[in-house]
Amino acid sequence: MRIIISPAKKMSAGDATLKHQGLPVFMKDTIRIMEWIQTLKLEEAKSLWRCNDRLAAQNFERFRDMNLERRLTPAILSYEGIQYQYMAPAVFEDRMLDYVQKNLRILSGFYGVLKPMDGVTAYRLEMQAKTVIDGKKGLYDFWEEKLYHEVADDSHVIINLASKEYSKCIEAYLSPKDKFITCIFGELEEGKIFQKGVYVKMARGEMVRFMAENNIREPEAMKEFSGLGYRFREDLSTGQNYIFIK
Repeated sequence: MRIIISPAKKMSAGDATLKHQGLPVFMKDTIRIMEWIQTLKLEEAKSLWRCNDRLAAQNFERFRDMNLERRLTPAILSYEGIQYQYMAPAVFEDRMLDYVQKNLRILSGFYGVLKPMDGVTAYRLEMQAKTVIDGKKGLYDFWEEKLYHEVADDSHVIINLASKEYSKCIEAYLSPKDKFITCIFGELEEGKIFQKGVYVKMARGEMVRFMAENNIREPEAMKEFSGLGYRFREDLSTGQNYIFIK
């Protein structure tokens, strides 16, 4: 079973308490993306990142001086978004780190697919960014089916805790053998399910923690999740969508 999650825009740039274990699998592709970004002028890079002047200057400098093999941080400790705050990997027990290293994969516009303990450097690049690299328009076209083949394992079970921006990289290449289960965290209002962005991110992080703590090996066991007041609703769920209502 594999679990997929999105990265976060905000990243730490310093050393972590844990040492990384190896480099990302698609380093040659990452180098190609880096080299393309390094050819951009500041205004072009700002447009690519769709950010303010301060963030553009910070990331422009990061890419200018980027070294993909030095002062690296384990990926799972590098991202600082809400999902990662609620996952709280910095206080994982060793067995929980082993679990996520085996089962969890972080999707990335820059690195493609990351194991939690892969060494990464701070960057900014969303999957929807308008790149033109080696004749490929956009990162979806650049990565094509590579990410799916790296994520899929012999179980053919993929638990989707990623945003649509990232999950579509996998979903577009699913085979008939695959069981792709999306976890939906929402609230019922007048019979309709509403998902609220911040709470969804919090719940996704809590779900990863729950799965690691309990060594979840089958999707059925995920139904016991009750973090942040969410409860699994069998009556609303399907084989493709597990619905948790707050």
